[in-house]
Formats: sequence, structure tokens, C-alpha cells
Amino acid sequence: MPAEGTRVAGLRAREDGRLPPRRFAAAVMASEDFVHSLGIQRRLRKHKRTVNTVSFNSSGSLLLSASNDETAMLWSTEEAAPALMFHTGHRSDVLHAQFMPLSHDRSIVTCGADAEVRHSHVQQGGSVLTDKLANLRCMVHQLAVEPGSPHKFFSCVVDGSVWHFDLREKHPRKLFRCGAVRRFDYLSGDTMYLCAIAVDPRNHSCFAVAGGDEYVRLYDARKIEMERSKFGLPVEQFCPQHLVSEKGDVITGLAYSQTGELLASYRNDSIYLFEREHGLYFNDFDEFHSEKLPVPRSFKGHLNMQVLKGVSFLGPNCEYVSSGSDCGHVFIWRKKDGELIRMLKGDTQSVNCVEQHPHEIVIASCGTNTDIKIWAPGDSENPSTAPLDEDSVDEGDYMLSARYDSSSDEDGDEDGDDDDDDEEDDDDNDDYDEDEDDDEIWTDIELQMGRNLPLPFVN
Repeated sequence: MPAEGTRVAGLRAREDGRLPPRRFAAAVMASEDFVHSLGIQRRLRKHKRTVNTVSFNSSGSLLLSASNDETAMLWSTEEAAPALMFHTGHRSDVLHAQFMPLSHDRSIVTCGADAEVRHSHVQQGGSVLTDKLANLRCMVHQLAVEPGSPHKFFSCVVDGSVWHFDLREKHPRKLFRCGAVRRFDYLSGDTMYLCAIAVDPRNHSCFAVAGGDEYVRLYDARKIEMERSKFGLPVEQFCPQHLVSEKGDVITGLAYSQTGELLASYRNDSIYLFEREHGLYFNDFDEFHSEKLPVPRSFKGHLNMQVLKGVSFLGPNCEYVSSGSDCGHVFIWRKKDGELIRMLKGDTQSVNCVEQHPHEIVIASCGTNTDIKIWAPGDSENPSTAPLDEDSVDEGDYMLSARYDSSSDEDGDEDGDDDDDDEEDDDDNDDYDEDEDDDEIWTDIELQMGRNLPLPFVN
């Protein structure tokens, strides 16, 4: 394919048969011409409060969103209209929502500020059955589904614990509690809060977690099972050299590329792209070693100071990097050299989540406003002058309101530990005890995050 921007040459190559249809489509989607032509095509309005998360289904025909109003919505991307709205059962802000793969878009998992992880199943006719999978005692920021599995996913919790869920099982399994780096000893007993998790698309047993310090930790679930350690030992770690041993750094977002590159977004700093050669092995953190490490590529200019910011790859082969910003813009960088190529005005205050359509040059963004922006090439609002007034819910909009079935939330031992599981230690058993006072640990976490967080419990 000719250089970026030469679409005429690409069309000629396609007509001559020198460029297969798939390669031609990928080259067109990766063209900077299309990135530069992105603008707001539609605004999806129905949520009543801040929208925290958006994600497309595998075909791109549906967009899933969830909000501080405790609801989730399915949007028809073709009609840019709500197809289904339902109450998730959460009692506070819904922070993340994902389709389960290979479930015909009927299986949805969510997590929230109420410490709950929930499963919603869309029935024939539009009703929705919801089930509380667990109450993990502290805010659950993010989930990571296992690609290709309609049943399995991971979650990371503010208290530093990482959990594995299988929808076929009665209870989730606690893998470990993330150890803080103290003299590089993961068995010191100190833990670190977590707010980001991502699964490697090339190896579904491997995942990365990050949160309250400067290190991205990589784990292999198979090794965790063999070690049976309370504190998981990472197989590898990543950190920019200038941040090694720095205090106060927070990582707010992670994303894997198709080839295993890993993006990490640092609060009050930049976004960094890590590859295998940037790894710091857990037992080799000395300053001399870190000086020999290659410098990871960085993506600069956005503001990541307040609400947790995600990060994502864009393009058919992850040619671009994108993130929201506390200035209210969507930022797009060229991956190969880190150059900022677009700033798109989105929300009035912060854009927190940016996701790409799986097959088209379309992205969705959400943030502190109550609407969702759909960006695509072509005639659109001027991104720099588009009105950004607080959105109100139009009662004339149509939707199919789903029935919220809370029958699965009746008092019982659903969140209790399995009495037959003799391998769980006392500490793990306490993780389901909602009556235990956690005010002290929560206050400590609030101070580390440097901002006011919603309470982890709802009385």
C-alpha cells in the first residue's frame, strides 16, 4: 500500500487487483486522512448521569453503555437509537460493563462502586434477569473478559485483590492480593490498590494489572495456580526508567494491542507503550539494571489528573493510540512515533473512555456529560464549536424498558464462601463478609488516590 493519505493510488491498486479487498479495507481504515476527518456524527442521549463506560459488541451492531444512574443501555449503532435499557441492580455508580463473548450479546457483566460484580442476561422479549455474582467489599473498577470464552472473566478490586469468575461456577475464585513493591519483596504483606486490568489477546491465561504505584505487573494464571501463594508473583513488570522508585504514581488505564504491546496511562504523566524488551523481572529491580532498559515510547499532551482515564488502540492494526482528557478532548496519537495528530472536543469537563468500532472507522466516547459521542468521517459537527451544554433526557426518545428481576438478590449465602472449599484461608473467607468494618482501609485508599471516592458500601 502506498504512503498514508494517498487514497487514489490505493484505489488504483485495488482496481488493478494488486491489493486484496481485506488489505485495501484495512489500509483505508488506517489512513490518517480518515483520522483527520473524524467528527461528531451522533449524540446518544438517554442516561441521566455521567456515562463511565462504552463498548461495542463483536459485530459492531450494538453499543453497550453504563452510567452513574445505575442503568445499562444497548444502542443500535445503525439507527443511533436506544434498543434496550435496564437497571443493573447496582446500588451506586456502574464503573464498567462488558459483553461476554460468544453469548449472542445476551450476557453482560458489570462492576461498580458498591463493590458488586453482577451478571445480566437479556431474555427473549427484552426482559433482563440480573444476578449478583459477588460483593468484594471494596470498589471494583474494571473487568477483563477472556477472549473467546462466554463464561470467564477477571476483576481487579481497590483492596488489591484479583478475582477470576466463571459463570458456570457458584462462586468466584480469589487469585491473589497484589503485593506492594517494598525492597522488591512481594511477600512483605503490604498490598496495593488496583484500578486497571487487561487480558493478553495472544495468551488468554496472561493478564496485566496496575493501580497505586508506577509498575505494570504481568501474571500467568497457570503459574498462580501452581504457586498457591497469597501474594501473586508477577512473571514480569514494566515501568518507565524515570519513574522507577518514584512515589505517588498511579496508573489509571491499560490496553493490549493485537501483537501484545501494552499501553499504560499514568496520572499526572504520559501514556507509555511497553514491549517485551522493556520488562523488569520482579527480582531484578536495581538501578543499574534499569539504566540498561530501552526507553518506552510515550504519548504526551493530555491531562490525566481527576477521574480515572482509560487508554485504547485505534486502527485495524493498532496504528493509533487514543485517550480522553480532563480538558474535555479526545486525543489521538500516531503509534509509530508518538506524534499527536488530533484533538477532538468532546465533553465539557472530562472524557474518560474512548472505544473503537471493531470493523469501521467509528469511535465512541463518554465522560462527565450524560451523552455518548459517536465519531466518524464525513460531514459532522465542528469538534471545536459543537454545543456542549448539559444534556437532558428527551422524554420523546423511544426505548424498550427492561424488567429488573432482583429475585437473585434475596438474602442467603450467595456471596458466602463455599463451605466445601478447604483450601481457602481465613483471609479469603473474610472477603465476602459485608458486616466487617472497612472504614480504616478505605480512608487510607482515598488518601492514596488523592480524590474523593464513592463509599464502597451502601447501607
